[in-house]
Amino acid sequence: MYAGMTGNIATRQGETGFVWDFRSDTVTRPSSDMRSAMAKAEVGDDVYEDDPTVQALEAKLAAMAGMEAALFFSTGTQSNLAALLCYCGRGDEYIAGDQYHIFRDEAGGAAVLGGISPFPLPTNENGGITPEQVTASVKPDDPHCPISKLLCLENTVSGRVQAQNLIISLAETAKKSGLSVHLDGARIFNASVKTGLSLKELCAPVDSVSICLSKGLGAPVGSVLCGSHDLIRRAKRMRKILGGGMRQVGVLAACGLYALEHNIDRLSEDHDTALRLAEGLSQIPQVSVDVSTVETNMVFLNPGEGHHESLQKFLAKNGILIGLQIPEIRLVTHLNIDNEAIDFFIQKAKEYYTAQ
Repeated sequence: MYAGMTGNIATRQGETGFVWDFRSDTVTRPSSDMRSAMAKAEVGDDVYEDDPTVQALEAKLAAMAGMEAALFFSTGTQSNLAALLCYCGRGDEYIAGDQYHIFRDEAGGAAVLGGISPFPLPTNENGGITPEQVTASVKPDDPHCPISKLLCLENTVSGRVQAQNLIISLAETAKKSGLSVHLDGARIFNASVKTGLSLKELCAPVDSVSICLSKGLGAPVGSVLCGSHDLIRRAKRMRKILGGGMRQVGVLAACGLYALEHNIDRLSEDHDTALRLAEGLSQIPQVSVDVSTVETNMVFLNPGEGHHESLQKFLAKNGILIGLQIPEIRLVTHLNIDNEAIDFFIQKAKEYYTAQ
């Protein structure tokens, strides 16, 4: 599943002179209105806590998440790592699903930089884990074992929304065992739009949440860690250790504020285009797409054995960029993908297989 996550495609705009990028929802470009908000942002030195736009963003997201405080980071990987470093010391352990980003896709930062041991649990077809798994994974007070300190959850997982009653049950189970609970909510607004639950409701069971602004919300940079005053105080120190202290960063925080004010409700459009894409591709006999798994903005396409690279190259020549994951290629819709792009993708995929 890792191959092609950062694939380099030489033909960036294909022979058609345009490009539609389905590799991720991180590829969006700031709109003219977002750029205007950047240009007008009032700034200060955020390391000295003098940047009013950063403070406004942190206060807004903390209130939306129902948390006491928040802290702006450059990336979700950095905000997740700072949270891990706050909860766990060297020789401690965090528990997470084996498909969760915090375990699988963050370069082992917790172990490399924090001496923190991960304990991955097998996730089910929906990306979930069970309370029974959590209970069984908590280590006894034994010098042979690391000390279990933290349960890390994720919502959404590969585009799948995690049931809120499950999140509640998992958090309650963890806390009964003395664990804190951190939520990687990189795409939690997709879950909010899909379920109709507010961010505050989704975050109520957990102690902290990391929220990405540069995925479906369309900001170019940024993630915000929300939690208690004490956690955020410690996270500020961890951010400094990680080299994450930024100066006049209000120009980027302004993008986050704009995204929160304008780009949340429109996530439903991404969910609709993803479903349109899945339904169209599922009509091609040579490929495999499970339409029933499309809940938010991700579609997983198995192009058939031997077709991954050739399909990628064919589509690139036609201005469509996709990843090269095996066996299933992840396709992600976002604010720069409209129905025209979806229909063109389906048309070109059909042309590719017709020519085989």
